[in-house]
Amino acid sequence: MIEWDETQVQVRDAIRKFVESEIKPRREALEREEVSPYEVLRKFFEAFGIGELGRARGEAELRKARAREEALARGETPAPRKRREGPQPEAGQELALRMLPVIEICRYCPGLITALGVSAGLTPNAIIGKGTARQIERWALPLLTLEKVGSWAITEPGSGSDAFGSMRATARRVDGGYALSGSKTFITNGPYADTIVFICKLDEGNDPRDRKVLSFVLERGTPGLTQSKPLRKMGQHTSPTGELFLEDVRVGPEHLLGETEDAPAREGAKDTFVAERTLVAGMALGIVEQCLALCTEYARTRVQFGRPIGDFQLIQLKLAKMEVARMNIQNLIFRQLELASLGKAMDLAEASACKLYSAQATMEVTLEAVQLFGGNGYMSEYHVEQLCRDAKVLQIYGGTDEIQISQIARTLLGRR
Repeated sequence: MIEWDETQVQVRDAIRKFVESEIKPRREALEREEVSPYEVLRKFFEAFGIGELGRARGEAELRKARAREEALARGETPAPRKRREGPQPEAGQELALRMLPVIEICRYCPGLITALGVSAGLTPNAIIGKGTARQIERWALPLLTLEKVGSWAITEPGSGSDAFGSMRATARRVDGGYALSGSKTFITNGPYADTIVFICKLDEGNDPRDRKVLSFVLERGTPGLTQSKPLRKMGQHTSPTGELFLEDVRVGPEHLLGETEDAPAREGAKDTFVAERTLVAGMALGIVEQCLALCTEYARTRVQFGRPIGDFQLIQLKLAKMEVARMNIQNLIFRQLELASLGKAMDLAEASACKLYSAQATMEVTLEAVQLFGGNGYMSEYHVEQLCRDAKVLQIYGGTDEIQISQIARTLLGRR
């Protein structure tokens, strides 16, 4: 794939029109947290019928889950879940239609995509991937339509990049189910989440390094569960981030994802990391495209020493490097779409490489955009200031740059 096709361009233009009319005018209010991001995102879902598409997808997954469970009840072995092989043009188109809103919304509010991706993507996908039919119906469907807000909780105050090795949150077996304790931090949508996928270790009195990693689905208002207020942070103010505190939270076995301790969370988490890392390319492209557009216009109209600054070679160099970054990131997206159309996907190492380059290139572009605008670029009045702050987290969440480098190198060295 070398360019967007006619259908994709039409969809992109329709989304761009929505963003220009509904998100751009609210950008500063969203940035100051005066407008709820979920209110804007639900309006977007309604405008494009995304909620209905989400419901249709959820109901299809629900039917598959019921079929598997009915087969097991009959004593049959259901066919394992596997990726359909061979060319799938519709899969490439579907991915393109999911990626276009990411790109267009990130031109103004990257945080909205972070909030949306976790609530309607990572969280319900975790439930669909490992959950039972009744768990999918109860929790995943309302998330896919954005009726409910979701969060996926793995990071802890002392863990950082070593999410599993340093995990301290625990589940203990008790009469009637489990007792969960521990805390999580940097949780996207944490302050407002109605449904939380909580990842912890099963405490059987054994060494923490040897404990099973399990996932539980929790609901807002569960006794013992405390959701903090939004944390103050450098950027992406349109994506509420918070902490979760669990003190002897009692849940029944129906809250254990898959309703079995033999459905470990590690593999599901890896799938989630791939999804997060490839999504970053779409976010990066939106930010870079917007910076390039703003900088090009500023270079044409800003006059210094009696000439537009775009006449100066150093400014031209900045613009040229931005365009190179834009082309490279767009090509990474086109590779994802082409792979999808062939029934394939990036593996974890390639997804890490995709994220590493996209995040670093975007940070370089946004810093240069601020530099090109000079003193104006440091002022909140100018959009490049916000985009620069928002871009930094792309190098941190979903695995830091250093973790991406480690993943790529381990794969090259055969140490998966």
